[in-house]
Amino acid sequence: MNLHEYQSKQRFGKFGVPIPQGKVAASPQEVYEIARELGGPVVVKSQVLVGGRGKAGGIKLAQDADEAQQLAETILGMQIKGLTVRKVLVDPASKFVKEIYLGIVNDRAAGKPVMMASSEGGVEIEEVARTNPKAIIREQIDPFLGLRDYQARNLASGINLPREHWRAFVKIAQSLYACYLDSDAVLAEINPLVITADGQLLALDGKMSIDDNALFRHADLAEMRDTDAEPEAETQARAADISYVKLDGQIGCMVNGAGLAMTTMDMTKLFGGEEIGPANFLDIGGGAQADKVAAALRIILSDPNVKSILVNIFGGITRGDEVARGILQAREQVGINLPMIVRLNGTNAKEAREIIQNAALPNLHYAETLTQAAQLAVSAAKGEL
Repeated sequence: MNLHEYQSKQRFGKFGVPIPQGKVAASPQEVYEIARELGGPVVVKSQVLVGGRGKAGGIKLAQDADEAQQLAETILGMQIKGLTVRKVLVDPASKFVKEIYLGIVNDRAAGKPVMMASSEGGVEIEEVARTNPKAIIREQIDPFLGLRDYQARNLASGINLPREHWRAFVKIAQSLYACYLDSDAVLAEINPLVITADGQLLALDGKMSIDDNALFRHADLAEMRDTDAEPEAETQARAADISYVKLDGQIGCMVNGAGLAMTTMDMTKLFGGEEIGPANFLDIGGGAQADKVAAALRIILSDPNVKSILVNIFGGITRGDEVARGILQAREQVGINLPMIVRLNGTNAKEAREIIQNAALPNLHYAETLTQAAQLAVSAAKGEL
């Protein structure tokens, strides 16, 4: 889950990272009032979960409250990479002499967080990594020891930060790591972290990504989710406790278990070749009750590219006959005209097969093996079944 800039910086501020004392607004009048309260020049910044806001005209400098209101009238409601700007952040303008990048991500290969710093702040770190990788200084963090002061000093030295700023930099690095750890984040970055004209370090922009699997521990963070940037089907899937990722194929897959789902997708691609493939990753989890199956089918059918549906369920604790009845009930609830291929294995698989076959419904086919199921799904997607 990605946080907006204003949400990320508010989170940073709670852990001691110095941030501008700006406020968020949803109307030009609110922008006017905030700008008048702050006094002096302000920056009006669109809050959307995409990059390139400045280039798109979503970040503007205003000299006074009247100009801020005028700019907000243009920015609010504008489209940036397909997303509508619904809020803006009004920050006091800051004069600075240097921009720095400071961030933490999970290093999956090392099994540790890694803190990165670069003297080339204000530029996307991916671009820095591509054009000048030596400009990025890294320190892996032992999760049992945390970020040590000497590691933060190594980063400061590596980016040639003037020594008079080291103490403040170390404190910010420690605060950022504490925020990252406490939030169960997979990314926390300040870009840019600036040296202001009066010699202070200030986080002008911020970004955080939270591990979805940890949100049950963070109800306050879960409430911050903005679904505008997510496909509607993924929002519906999360509400139904279904793991779903939309792809660009034609076969809607409904499977229980991530490993089985990946195998099912591979098999459809194997027999579909370049033309036919999976339309989604969808894992309904351990249970396959009628209501959950119905929710999964609605999500699959919301994709206009889907030409056939492949259901591949392995019954462990879940009994195959219960799944079969759930599929029939769900078909009745949802109303399906597309070909559906069902393969059930495991507990009570024989009873499940009899239930499906005895239903004798049009466009409902039973497969004994995954190979047969994938072949039938591909044929159905081609209009050959």
